[in-house]
Amino acid sequence: MSATPSTTGTVRAIFLDVDGTYADYGVVPEGHARAVRAARTAGHRVFLCTGRPVAMLPESILAAGFDGLVASAGAYVKAAGTVLVDRRFPADLAARAVRALDAHDAVYILEAQEALHAPPAALERLRAILDAHFSQSPEGPVGAADIFDAVRSTLDSAAVQFAKISVFDSPVSMEHLVQEIGGDIAVVANSVADEGRHAGELYQQGISKADGVAAVIAHLGIAREDTIAVGDGANDLEMIAYAGVGVAIEGSAPELVAIADRTAARPREEGLLAAFAELGLI
Repeated sequence: MSATPSTTGTVRAIFLDVDGTYADYGVVPEGHARAVRAARTAGHRVFLCTGRPVAMLPESILAAGFDGLVASAGAYVKAAGTVLVDRRFPADLAARAVRALDAHDAVYILEAQEALHAPPAALERLRAILDAHFSQSPEGPVGAADIFDAVRSTLDSAAVQFAKISVFDSPVSMEHLVQEIGGDIAVVANSVADEGRHAGELYQQGISKADGVAAVIAHLGIAREDTIAVGDGANDLEMIAYAGVGVAIEGSAPELVAIADRTAARPREEGLLAAFAELGLI
């Protein structure tokens, strides 16, 4: 869309985490969608910056309109219609990860941008875990269907080229899995359905949301000091530290709040609407 220059003449690039920041249990508050549309009308560029892959982003989350996205926590980046980054697990690392997860009968999703893949034996357990998590939403388990409906039952996991793995239930700890898999793999807390389970997101070491932010602004010619990043989770630490202005959602982990420049209220309070106004974006 054509954009009107902002009143200050400076175009800002805004990067929004999804779960717990832009959306609550997969549901976007109307005030948040309104804030995104107003910021873009003012000439700023707004991006989702999420651990979710593209296949886990339903139209209900994308509906406000964005200038691009950083997905899979930095492994996939698209801006102004151009794919800038698309990193997948190397074949040997992917094979070791799948082998270890299957050996422990873990419940997991292989996250590709095109689709989500899960072993057939784990599907019913996955559905139960997602339903239990999203049933906590005042809107009901809407977000569970958005994710589960995108999952394919995949027997040959070794044939899938994926960017990240979400583990929803494992009989052994995530740290144990990381040691067993070996190589350049790391783990971060899972923002969906991690209550009381061994759960987490397995990703390639050296990839973060901050890398995605850097790729976007280099492509668009926007200065780092003109970036704003908003998040609430463990995988937001790097982008909050990197951005010109880092915003942590109230109630985030203490280490995230400690490095942020300011805080914003939670989605149920439409915190982004007030934060955008205070930052002069709308």
